[in-house]
Amino acid sequence: MPSRKALVRRPDPRLAEGLVTHVERTPVDVRLAVEQWERYVAVLGEYGWETVEVKAADGYPDSVFVEDTVVMFRNVALIARSGAESRRGETAAVEEALAGLGCSVNRVREPGTLDGGDVLKIGDTVLVGRGGRTNAEGVRQLRSAFEPLGARVTAVPLTKVLHLKSAVTALPDGTVVGYPPLVDEPSLFDRFLPVPEEAGSHVVLLGGGNLLMAASAPKSADLFAGFGYHPVSVDISEFEKLEGCVTCLSVRLRDLRT
Repeated sequence: MPSRKALVRRPDPRLAEGLVTHVERTPVDVRLAVEQWERYVAVLGEYGWETVEVKAADGYPDSVFVEDTVVMFRNVALIARSGAESRRGETAAVEEALAGLGCSVNRVREPGTLDGGDVLKIGDTVLVGRGGRTNAEGVRQLRSAFEPLGARVTAVPLTKVLHLKSAVTALPDGTVVGYPPLVDEPSLFDRFLPVPEEAGSHVVLLGGGNLLMAASAPKSADLFAGFGYHPVSVDISEFEKLEGCVTCLSVRLRDLRT
């Protein structure tokens, strides 16, 4: 039967030293961040996701943003190679965890670079942000890995945010949601819904119309509720200071079979 698992990784003690590129650095309360992370993990469990905690990547401040380390398509994992060289040591334990779950594992090779946060899947459509962390060779290797499995891969320009999923995610019906000032070309998406807050651009599909969202986007939550969805809010303020969002903190594995 299909199994819903989610990879997560506990915040590193050096979290406050994480990279920032499009925002000014502000102090991060690491103790509060751990509490927020624990609540995030608990919510995944409450909505039927079995969480798998990846081994710590000691000394890697950004390692809690586990989404960046891998892209999944069906049962196949493509281990990323970050455009930020300082993050490349985060992948080994993720690869080990995925192999232990029975996934087929491929890797992005030099000179390709790819961050998982640059990849948005909508059904069999795979959108890839071309920006600071993902290059053309990374997109080519992702296409080579996933198109034989039925994926339709499209590159999307990215200049205003760190990752594609910092700008847009998608609702269960495939509608792309985003905060217009941060989206390069909304017309590229078949269906685009503007949201009133930056954090409203980020939703995690929990299943059954439930949307995991940041507490910093109450107006967007009301908008989605008006469409019949059920927003589930979590406070991730300390991760937002590091350009993190709700998608960054887990890798959802929907198609594993047990």
